[in-house]
This record gives sequence, structure tokens and C-alpha cells, in this order.
Amino acid sequence: MPRKPTPKRRSECPLNASVEMLGDRWSLLIIRDMMLRGFRTYKEFLECYEGIATNILADRLRKLVAYGIITSERKRIYSLTAKGIDLAPVLTEMVLWAAAHEETGNQTLVRQMRADKEKFLATIRQRLTES
Repeated sequence: MPRKPTPKRRSECPLNASVEMLGDRWSLLIIRDMMLRGFRTYKEFLECYEGIATNILADRLRKLVAYGIITSERKRIYSLTAKGIDLAPVLTEMVLWAAAHEETGNQTLVRQMRADKEKFLATIRQRLTES
């Protein structure tokens, strides 16, 4: 099957590419909710406690599908692709960085990550590849 073309980037810089694919908080929070909370439906994402607007949610889901980070199965059921699952270490490092420099919530999650990051990531990967 031919690969879908991805949107054109402003430059070839790898950091720019990641920012263009993930560059706003909503995309990262959608991925977080898929990884950590098991969210898969439009309705679940819409009910996240950060309060995403419907038009923004629809746009971010479309972009994440276009970049191959998530896939859409059936009507509005989403799953992380292998490319999306590969973001688990990145998001883990972002959580740990924020926890080291700011007062954050969910200290249970932070403690799990700090105690054994590799085990935490293995558990996330296993859960996501089984679903």
C-alpha cells in the first residue's frame, strides 16, 4: 500500500519536524491520554480535564493521523501507531523534566518513572501493543 504523503515541513531540521508534528499542548495531551489513560474515542478525549474544544480536538486528531502517529479505526476510535508508541520515552522525559523544575501533580506517576524508568516504559509499550 502506498504511503500517505505527510504535510510539507518548513525546514529539514529534526527538531523542527518534531515540533511541527507535536508542536502544541493538545497533541501531546491526546497522546498522553492514549498512553496513560487508554483513551481511544473522540468522546473520551473531549472529556479530558484540560477542556479541549471540539474544533481543536478534531483538528489535532486529523493531524496526528496525517503524521502517522495515530490511526483511526472504525468511526472515531483511535490507536497509537508504532511511531506514536515510540514517543513514550520522550513524554516520560518531559514529565520528569517538568517534575524536576516545577511543582506538578500526579507524584505517583513521577515516582514510578523515577524508580524504574525502563520498567515503566516496558509496561506502557506492552499495554499499547496488546490493545
